[in-house]
Amino acid sequence: MSDQAKLTSKGQITVPLRVRNMLGVKTGDRISFEQVGDDIVVRPVRDRNPFAKYRGIFATGQDQGMEEFLKEFSEFRGRGEE
Repeated sequence: MSDQAKLTSKGQITVPLRVRNMLGVKTGDRISFEQVGDDIVVRPVRDRNPFAKYRGIFATGQDQGMEEFLKEFSEFRGRGEE
């Protein structure tokens, strides 16, 4: 793979679409530049697990059955019992 970007007078670049897709980044995401030997490695910045914000939203208890889970999930989404 060989993609190029032009550096502006402010030191900015536009990351080519193919590279953004490979990195899985979108507008507003952060990327890091790390020196590894003579190379520069570009990586997406992943602050934390994307599912971390959902941790602990259900009071699941131990060995909760699927029915109880679906009931709690419906209540969480504001639908009550369905």
